[in-house]
Amino acid sequence: MNESTKQIRNQPVHEFRIGAIKAVVWANSTTNGIVHNVVPVRLYWDDKGEWQETHSLGRDDLLVAAKVLDTVHTWIVETEQRTSRRSSQAASCTSDALGYRA
Repeated sequence: MNESTKQIRNQPVHEFRIGAIKAVVWANSTTNGIVHNVVPVRLYWDDKGEWQETHSLGRDDLLVAAKVLDTVHTWIVETEQRTSRRSSQAASCTSDALGYRA
């Protein structure tokens, strides 16, 4: 696998942000299907005026982070439900095409 393929493959599938708090969602293939992992991040300006990221959250970040993570949870559940429905429909179509009836 070349370096450009690695960069394309290792992209987050989604990001949610409220203010300086964001959550980065990654999809990882496993033998049991796709598993989503989430990395919470706080953005801040450094002394040079450049954006930086940290995983450390302060007291005032916690409720915003909770809201971001709640939104991420909803997105993951809905995504998994859509994927599950498509898989079920595809299996049903295959069974119908082969003449199997439940």
